This record gives sequence, structure tokens and C-alpha cells, in this order.
Amino acid sequence: MKKKQFTQILGFSLLRTCACAVILVLAVILYDIASKGAVVINWKFLTTMPADGMTKGGILPAIIGTFLVTVITAILAIPLGMGCAIYMNEYAKDGLITRFIRMAIRNLSGVPSIVYGLFGVILFVQLMNIGTCILAAGFTLGLMTLPWTITASEEALKNVPNSYREGSLALGATKWQTIKTNVLPYAVSGMLTGTILGLSRAAGETAPILFTGAAFYLPHLPKSLFDQFMALPYHLYIMSTQHHSISKVRPIAYGTALVLIALVFTMNLFAVILRYKLRKVKME
Repeated sequence: MKKKQFTQILGFSLLRTCACAVILVLAVILYDIASKGAVVINWKFLTTMPADGMTKGGILPAIIGTFLVTVITAILAIPLGMGCAIYMNEYAKDGLITRFIRMAIRNLSGVPSIVYGLFGVILFVQLMNIGTCILAAGFTLGLMTLPWTITASEEALKNVPNSYREGSLALGATKWQTIKTNVLPYAVSGMLTGTILGLSRAAGETAPILFTGAAFYLPHLPKSLFDQFMALPYHLYIMSTQHHSISKVRPIAYGTALVLIALVFTMNLFAVILRYKLRKVKME
């Protein structure tokens, strides 16, 4: 056997081993959570209010709070992120300032989420005087999701061949007409997929909402966007580490973790299906 063939076989074998190890660890974690969390999940658990310091009852306020915060995050991150990506890729000239902005956006993608939480407290809670509420938490998560959305959208736009733009411009179309008819239809699948993946990440974050509006125990639904709220990730964090009777609420914690995993998985699955549908329409 030649040395190159041996190296190739060894390399592929190592990659397969690493992939199998990751899948095995993930399967063990998911099995542990699912086997212990499925015991407590029922219709009552999903649709009732918590009671007795969250030792009884359900997690409906946490589900509703997570949903509302995610919607506000999407309203802020999607139009701003996609609009910024379109401008940066299609309109902005490739100069020093543009490259600096791109570098800053990519660096912001790696900033720890707790930093966004502290920034959200200063900007939205204190300076803008919104208070600790759903709106402040949603805006904070929206800022955290923006770099991810901009980067994913810009990469999707870059994958569209320049010949599509040049052909449209050669026929007399304006810049915006070219983007609208010849660029966005081919890039929108990647843009939406990256955005939804960013939103699913935001839905599972604890640190950004820790100081901006999340509460552990609220036995009622929020009446407005300026109320405090319960959220699945923060709720799970408190029950797993800070509750006065951790052993008693551990089954509820596993159930909450399973619901949160199901929510994130559903959003990721929706992104995959949406991308497939849009690609299928584009090919037709």
C-alpha cells in the first residue's frame, strides 16, 4: 500500500472515530434527559401555572415568555441583519472602513453572551429606562443575534454568482431591481437558515436575560411587554443550581430541559425544511 493511500485511510478513520465519539456523547446526554424528563411531561405540565415555589404545577409562563422574547428578537434581528448584509455586500465599496466593519461584526459574534446581558442592562434598562421586562430582554437578544444574522446573510449573498448581477445590469435593470429579482431569490434560503439558527441559539441563552427581565417564579402570564417574565433557560438554571429543594424539583428540571431541547430542535428543523423548500422552488 502506498504511503498516500495509507495516510488517506488513516485520516478518514480518525475523522469517523471523532464523529462517532461526538454522536455517542450526544446520544448519551439526550437519552439521559429524555428518559428522566418524559416522565413529568404531560398536558398539565405544559399548560398550567407553577405553584408552591415551582415544586408543583407546570411551566406555561416559561414557555410563553421564551416565545415572546424570541419573537421580539426576530423582529429586531431579521430586518436589521439582512438589511445590513445587503448593504455591505451589494452597495458598500470594498475599502478599509468596510473591512474594519466586517472584522468588528465577526468579532462581535464571539463575544460572551454575559457581556451582551450587561450591555442590555446599561442601554435598555437604565439609559432608555425600559425596565427589566420582556422588551429589554428581547432587544438584548436581538443585539446578540445581529452579528450572526449579518454574517450568515452576507455569506449567502456572496455565494450568488456575479454573472447574475452583471446580466441583469446589462439589460438596464437598476441596482435594487437586480438585487430583488436576481440575487435575493437565490440567497434567501441561506439567509433565513442562518437567521433561524441564530434565533434558536438566542432562545436557549440564559446570561442576556438574567439581568434584563427574567424571573424564576411568576405564577401568572405577562400582561404586557413591559412585565417581567419566566423563560425556559433561566428557569432550568435556577432549578438545577439555586432552588431551595433541588432534589425535589429535579424531575421538573429534566422536563424543562426536554421542552427547551424540543423547542430548539424544532426551530433548527424548520430552518432545514425551509431551506429545502426554497431551494426546490428556486430549481423549478
